[in-house]
Amino acid sequence: MFNKIRPWKNQKNSSTLREKIEKVKKLPVPEHVAIIMDGNGRWAKKRALPRIAGHHEGMKVVRKTTRLASKLGIKTLTLYAFSTENWKRPKNEVEYIMKLPEEFLGTFLPELIEENVQVKMMGYKDQLPVHTLRAIERAIEDTKNNTGLVLNFALNYGSRAEILDAVKQVINDCKSGIMKENELDEKVFSSYLMTSNIADPDLLIRTSGEIRLSNFMLWQLAYTEFWFTEVLWPDFNEDHLLEAIKDFQNRQRRFGGVK
Repeated sequence: MFNKIRPWKNQKNSSTLREKIEKVKKLPVPEHVAIIMDGNGRWAKKRALPRIAGHHEGMKVVRKTTRLASKLGIKTLTLYAFSTENWKRPKNEVEYIMKLPEEFLGTFLPELIEENVQVKMMGYKDQLPVHTLRAIERAIEDTKNNTGLVLNFALNYGSRAEILDAVKQVINDCKSGIMKENELDEKVFSSYLMTSNIADPDLLIRTSGEIRLSNFMLWQLAYTEFWFTEVLWPDFNEDHLLEAIKDFQNRQRRFGGVK
């Protein structure tokens, strides 16, 4: 279903885009960018198309965004693909979304391997369909030794559930003597979260004009810089990502202190 896209090494960017990338790279880029990919359904509705058409178009944007993130030297790109609340959506839409990882990774995985991208996932795997989980686990296994960009999919993920599960595990470990209560601090608690091996996001991007977190990485986003845009996810392009990063580069991150 996806149109074939040429590998990164053969893909020709315009000189203008190359110049923009080089200009942005002159200043520190965020190490971890997280994106709430919102607006697929509205994009389709504006065109009198079924909602699933928006999700299909959105997958093409994932490819473009991943490519650019890798070129910019971003270390981790986390994409909010499906929340624990999204099961409430119409059945046919959910079923289509659950087929996308198999389709997307089936065509994109060789390119990810070649370009040294490592695939990860955070979320509750036990509720995912077998074919969805199989595609994701294959991508994780086949890219586990890659050392470039980490492409982290938040799939069937909910931050409140994540935090509650972490609290329960902390309580159990204290009761069993694995850990003492006075040893618990922010760093230790973070190790109980799904992002235990990933740094907190430096920059959060949300598309479609909505200004909320939608149960996404509530603990991890404590000091993240936010960037919101009216652009619907299927219309999000390289210039938008570069604009978000340039805005990030112009901010002062004080983490509660004074500069």
